[in-house]
Amino acid sequence: MSIPQTSVATRTVMLAAGGTGGHLFPAYALAEELQRRGVTVDLVTDLRGDRYGSDFPAREVHRVPSATLAAKTPLAAAKTTWTLSRGLAHAVTVMRRVRPAAVIGFGGYPTFPPLLAAKLCKIPTALHEQNAVLGRANRMLAKRVNVIATSFERTSLLNGGMVAKARYTGNPVRDIVIAAARHPYNVPRPGGRFELLVFGGSQGARFFADGVPPAIVSLASDVRERIHVTQQARDEDLTRVREAYGSAGISATVEPFFTDLPQRMAQSHLVIGRAGASTVAELTVIGRPSILVPLPHALDNDQLQNATRLAEAGGGWAIAQRDLTPERLKGEIERLARDQAALEVAAQCAKSQGRPDAVIRLADLVEDLMSRGG
Repeated sequence: MSIPQTSVATRTVMLAAGGTGGHLFPAYALAEELQRRGVTVDLVTDLRGDRYGSDFPAREVHRVPSATLAAKTPLAAAKTTWTLSRGLAHAVTVMRRVRPAAVIGFGGYPTFPPLLAAKLCKIPTALHEQNAVLGRANRMLAKRVNVIATSFERTSLLNGGMVAKARYTGNPVRDIVIAAARHPYNVPRPGGRFELLVFGGSQGARFFADGVPPAIVSLASDVRERIHVTQQARDEDLTRVREAYGSAGISATVEPFFTDLPQRMAQSHLVIGRAGASTVAELTVIGRPSILVPLPHALDNDQLQNATRLAEAGGGWAIAQRDLTPERLKGEIERLARDQAALEVAAQCAKSQGRPDAVIRLADLVEDLMSRGG
């Protein structure tokens, strides 16, 4: 089922990513860099990718059926197998039509059909792992690809024969993040305005909507009067979060989504958020101190490992969700708002962990892979 080498479009690369920002953002960054090098980029994803498809820098976005390999009943297993079989057949058709020189997967179960199809068509393949622990989908594909690019020098569960395939590149960030990183950390002045940024993604915004406003409202007056909160909240939480701040006279901007989040990150003195791979990568490239609250019960505890690595480097503070009561958060914010030196050191340590050249390193790896042929 291989594609004849003479017919391969040698300057076309297909990126495969699950439909979450954590998978799509590094793919987005790589697409930007490859296009600067004159490479044509296509994206293959599942239907969740619709919300990013119009903005993703690709010639074409292919949507392939996929399903999570977590079925627990015979009927569910049969449905999953059927969906993946359909996805594989569709992906093979796409590979034959597009004829990419390489296929790069960014994790998530939607990468299964395109990566397996590329293997059947004898197209060179690579995986990129964004987290400090190799994800389940990537673990299942790792033996079938040519190269595994990692975001951390140490990646848990990357062992055995997979180690020889591993290349440390870092986690690519988008051009908008690189632009934001040009702004140095503005150390808060004693008595001056204190910018707090809070965001948690679709799985974290509810927790922050519940816990952050009570903490802010109860701050000591010297901190409360200085603070401006920029917070992401789900549509169903917007009204109550805005009212909580408004009734207490807290200066706040609360929206369901910020298209300019990297710039807002650069303007902040402290960030409170989850510890997804893209969040950690952007925090370190821009260089901002953070309180990270790993998503509990996440598969493989990937967010816990991401947050722990950054905290160990001195770039932030990792606090388990079960421990972060409003009272605890109040104390942390008051302590840091009054300790400019601690914030400045954390910003410097976070910056030291950033890899702004990650996209260059990954693109170099992809170009090498393209040159291998089938």
